[in-house]
Amino acid sequence: MSLGAAQTAISAGSRTVEAKNIGNEQIELDGILDETVWAFVEPATDFIQEDPKEGEPSTELTEVYILYNNDNLYIGARLFDSDPSGILAYQKRRDASLRTDDRFMWILDTFLDGRTGYFFEVNPVGLMGDGILGAGGHWNVNKSWDGIWDARVQITEEGWSAEIEIPFRTLNFDPELDTWGINFQRTIRRKNEDARWTGFRRNQNLTEPVHAGRVWGLRDIVHSKGFEVTPYGIVKRQQSSNGVPENLSDAGFDLSFNITSGLRGSFTYNTDFAEAEVDDRRVNLTRFPLRFREKRDFFLEGAGVYSFASRSGVSPFFSRRIGISEGSQIPIAYGGRLTGQIGDYEIGMISAQTESVGSVPKENFNVARVKKSLFSESYLGFVYTGRSTVADSLYEDQDLIGVDLDLTTSKFRGDKNLAFQAFFVGHTSPKGNSDASINDLSTRGLRLNYPNDLWQAHISYREFGEEFDPAVGFNPRNGFKRVQPTVNYRPRPESWELVRQMEFGVEFEYMTDMWNRLLKRQTKVTLFELNFESADRLSGEVVNLKEFLDHDFEIVEGNTITVGNYVTNSYKISGETSERRMVAAELSFSSGEFWTGKKQTAEGELSVKPFPGFTVQADFEHNSVMLSEGGFDTNLYRLTLGIYPTPRTAFYSNIQYDDVSNLLGLFSKLHHTIRPGSDLYLVYTHNWKNLGDNLLEREFETLSRVSSLKLNYTHRF
Repeated sequence: MSLGAAQTAISAGSRTVEAKNIGNEQIELDGILDETVWAFVEPATDFIQEDPKEGEPSTELTEVYILYNNDNLYIGARLFDSDPSGILAYQKRRDASLRTDDRFMWILDTFLDGRTGYFFEVNPVGLMGDGILGAGGHWNVNKSWDGIWDARVQITEEGWSAEIEIPFRTLNFDPELDTWGINFQRTIRRKNEDARWTGFRRNQNLTEPVHAGRVWGLRDIVHSKGFEVTPYGIVKRQQSSNGVPENLSDAGFDLSFNITSGLRGSFTYNTDFAEAEVDDRRVNLTRFPLRFREKRDFFLEGAGVYSFASRSGVSPFFSRRIGISEGSQIPIAYGGRLTGQIGDYEIGMISAQTESVGSVPKENFNVARVKKSLFSESYLGFVYTGRSTVADSLYEDQDLIGVDLDLTTSKFRGDKNLAFQAFFVGHTSPKGNSDASINDLSTRGLRLNYPNDLWQAHISYREFGEEFDPAVGFNPRNGFKRVQPTVNYRPRPESWELVRQMEFGVEFEYMTDMWNRLLKRQTKVTLFELNFESADRLSGEVVNLKEFLDHDFEIVEGNTITVGNYVTNSYKISGETSERRMVAAELSFSSGEFWTGKKQTAEGELSVKPFPGFTVQADFEHNSVMLSEGGFDTNLYRLTLGIYPTPRTAFYSNIQYDDVSNLLGLFSKLHHTIRPGSDLYLVYTHNWKNLGDNLLEREFETLSRVSSLKLNYTHRF
């Protein structure tokens, strides 16, 4: 957007705040706004409630000040509180969920395009959280991005305050603009209150920059080349089940640099992901593969651009296909990444080569994603993925292309949200099947979404061809057509003092094969969901399902479900207490028919936060299944411990066990941030096989154990 367009946007009525240039003045980050320069700038204030009383002034005063010099943007916040003893702050681990705590959040729309930007948050004990904003969804934040910035906070007799320093070289921005989009939000957790500077309607969200205000006065900012080099060194000691120990030491590096003011390139060599956390264990009682989220930093940073037709159930690119095979890591020799913006185009590209390991050959992966901005909130997108190898592989060299269209407005009928999506994805023939048609090798669909308060509704239609199997994507099921309408009503009963909002809804799913023969018909009814003023929740639902099983499948070893039609009914009741409580719990119970018999499932979570920086959480899942072929039970247990002495030092550990695989796994990580961008990791993993009939017999055999010490250091030129 040009400077003239930015001035037009300001004159259209957005709230504005001025950023003051402090020249050579220094800000000492201590959380106390005691430097004289803070007194010479007018703050952003007059926050307005989104919840519980939309449109009314916030019950507590908030003031936000903005300064800058040649290198950094400074944000100072005074968050006054009439009862400082009621401030809640349990979390210290970076990017931890702050559903437990008071918090201060803000966004920066550095291109003033109303659709992309950066998200940041702090809490009263110094937790730092950040992410990249992208199109698609009410909470459209990729929190896996860890930018280099710093913050300090203080709890005072008047409330709490924060001082934040964000280097300009951490951000991509348009140096021709002296105005950015900006918005702030404060949560007062004990009151369950959210207040925003602008865009305070319940149909709006902080992370949607189209609703942001403006910060002006950012003149003569020089965009540096942002050249960063991050070498790492690692020492490992590992032992596998064959008893042969192996000591490894290795090194590699990452390079990052700004190609233009909006486009950033990265290169990684001899990448190691020793610090990546293990996947949460899950018990799979379906015949479809489970999807696990990406946890490796190289693929997480800037990942938002690769989102494709969000919530439409299609994933042409899934980064865990690169460098992971059947749950085991495959070494990545090198990789390159390009992310950012050029004018109205948002761009993402990845190229990587993996090493040969055992029967897995050396492979090349290439991904390209482009989104062209349309109107004020929409886009037209294109995606390409390629996978190739010099030897035979599972996919035998596949190329994929896809197109998605997202037409979104937040001004339907004045202030309502409405979105229309359409997509098409196709790829070359997998597994050498040259007879497959374009319909067999592709997926396509439409979605109309009305995500609002008090009504939410959507209807979608999609088709997945018989041979659709993206080599660098994820697809749990193909060979079907599906239509899915959903409607939810979420009233706010003013006469009920304890209940803030209720929800009732119906979700219908009708699925056939490509020849229109019924595969699945499901009706899910939300009988009630009660969201209390205390942030506790209680809900109940019933499900009617008719399903045709077109292939036999073994649900557990020795228990096979045969081809046929199955009609089942079930119900589920769930509840949870507010996470702001020192002791919080979640519990759900479901029961009903299941294939040829019945299934009951109980799931629970208990978390204890006795003081800031210390968390213990226990999770369990129990399934009791009785089928005509016989019965079985499954159990899954997880215990997690988090100790965070400071926001820059974290010890995290979990231990998991399930009696389907009979595997017990321990993961522990000590992470210390030496300074922003430079980190020390000490990681230990240990996996055992249970040779007994149950966990208490304690007959364990070590399958593998690995201890790693990793150090990386970021130097900025």
